[in-house]
Amino acid sequence: MYAPLLDSEIYDQIRETARRFAADVVKPAAADLDRDEAFPADIYRQMGALGLFGITVPEEHGGAGLDTYAYSIVMEELSRGYSSVADQCGLVELIGTLLTRYGTPDQLKRLPDILAGKTRVAYCLTEAEAGSDLSNVRTTARETAEGYVIDGGKLWIHNAPVADLGFVLASTDLAAGHRGMSIFLADLHAPGVSRGPKEHKMGQRASQVGALTFDGVTVPREALLGPKGRGFHIMMSVLEKGRVGIASLAVGIAQAGLEAALGYARDRRQFGKPILDNQGLQWLLADMAKDIAAARALVERAALLIDHEKPATSASSMAKCFASDMAVAQTANAVQVFGGSGYIRGFEVERLYRDAKITQIYEGTNQIQRTIIARELVKNGA
Repeated sequence: MYAPLLDSEIYDQIRETARRFAADVVKPAAADLDRDEAFPADIYRQMGALGLFGITVPEEHGGAGLDTYAYSIVMEELSRGYSSVADQCGLVELIGTLLTRYGTPDQLKRLPDILAGKTRVAYCLTEAEAGSDLSNVRTTARETAEGYVIDGGKLWIHNAPVADLGFVLASTDLAAGHRGMSIFLADLHAPGVSRGPKEHKMGQRASQVGALTFDGVTVPREALLGPKGRGFHIMMSVLEKGRVGIASLAVGIAQAGLEAALGYARDRRQFGKPILDNQGLQWLLADMAKDIAAARALVERAALLIDHEKPATSASSMAKCFASDMAVAQTANAVQVFGGSGYIRGFEVERLYRDAKITQIYEGTNQIQRTIIARELVKNGA
């Protein structure tokens, strides 16, 4: 097991900052945000001011200059308040990573406003025929004398209804398959960009999701992020960190469920005593705590492998797969502790159960994660 790179006081400080913000600002707003499906712009501006966006972005570019382990801590703590808010943190983190690794000096000038929550970003990957199989992207970017013209459609895009700036994966050479893809920065207010209606989702309802259509959208040559034809590689290079982020978010959801269930079990009385006195319920809570701790350990292992620049493909897939499956199972147990009350809209555990499900789907379904883990086993041994 690799050790964290920074002093423990730094991790304690960032954990306390994120935990206090989640408790004081995020959690009190969660029920209303879920009910109204509202975009919490003010919360994101406050996060920007606190430095909770761009945890691993270098300080010279406006970030906190910390590591993946610190990022995982922030994601878990924010998710304990409301996972939609943590999800936005994860999106900004990935965009910040893309820009700091591959951005030109002019492109990097966009980072301060992104990290401050002023510029809203969207990571435009998924299409109707390119979900788990992103090599099947059909959006094209045709080169012209002035730059590129983008045509195509994207689905299920986080922030699509509200975003200002898109990072668009498009093919610059359809015949080359995934080796002919590139990423472009696109002004989402430009002529030719249209937005579909906001999707009404089962959970994480404050995360704005929708479709984007690009109809002859012109971008300059300077909009190309990284080398032409390397877009698929660039996108894949941030997936490990993304999976650690989603795993951390899932742990935060489950932790919130455990805390709610334990508190309810202490207060709820049946047959003249707290229901917490029942051994069967104690064992259920014990299993929740056990599985949450195991998931957190997998997250920490994957994050530290990334920070030490060691192979983390399998570890990040294990963390994401186990943590998300665990979150769904253990928020269901939290609902069970509440009984009928847990099935009623307005109780936290009902929302947590709905919010957990998407963690098994986005950033690569858990079936894809198992395929990756198996492939790594066959390739490298046990």
